[in-house]
Amino acid sequence: MKLVLQRQYFSSGTNGVLSFNGKEICKTIELPWKENQRKISCVPEGTYRIRKRFSSKFNWHLETMNVKNRDLILFHPANDALKELNGCIAPVSELTGEGKGIRSRIAFERLKEIIFPYLEKGFVIELIIKS
Repeated sequence: MKLVLQRQYFSSGTNGVLSFNGKEICKTIELPWKENQRKISCVPEGTYRIRKRFSSKFNWHLETMNVKNRDLILFHPANDALKELNGCIAPVSELTGEGKGIRSRIAFERLKEIIFPYLEKGFVIELIIKS
């Protein structure tokens, strides 16, 4: 099962469209590309496995696994990448600028509603990030 993140890069953020099995789920925001540096760069393009994860800060969310030289790359709500993200990916309902969007919590809940049932049934979900 494929979760595809199609990106556009800008100097102050990265915007994307997230689709599952060919159908758009939401838009995304991330930090700008800074050579995969921890906490200040978006994730490198590539294919990664996604898993369900729980933390006290974000409750149930998604984690992007096996990102080279990085860990804890999460999908969680945020509306401004530069102010709210440390290398993670935020689903948003609508893009409003470079690395900015609105109604992130709504988009995040939609993403979980679509992806979690597959993960709970044991399906492997790959995240493919490309430009």
